[in-house]
Amino acid sequence: MNRCTPPTFPARRHTVVLALGLLGAGLATQALAQNQPRIFPAKALRGTLVVTQPPLVSMDGKAAQLSPGARIRGTNNLLLLSGGLVNQTLTVNYTLEAHGMVHDVWVLTEAEAAEKRQRADQ
Repeated sequence: MNRCTPPTFPARRHTVVLALGLLGAGLATQALAQNQPRIFPAKALRGTLVVTQPPLVSMDGKAAQLSPGARIRGTNNLLLLSGGLVNQTLTVNYTLEAHGMVHDVWVLTEAEAAEKRQRADQ
């Protein structure tokens, strides 16, 4: 004997409507977030990054290393894997951790790259 009754049609309809509403709200929030300019930490420096062999990188032509747990964010602010960036020359803003390793990296759009920011060699 089956003691569980299947959900009725109106209950399923409400679930579908709720799911579509949540999806629409998520897409609207994502669309609004894409139009917002990114705000970088005041201590972030400008540089040219080339990933040579992760975690080894070249920052402005000098050898450097990504810290354990380093985060690289693309122009859309999503995380990128360093292995997918090998031998690409990227204009970035970055921060260093306490031991001098590169910790946070933001790949810049053309508009962000046009803004003036201090470089490590200055």
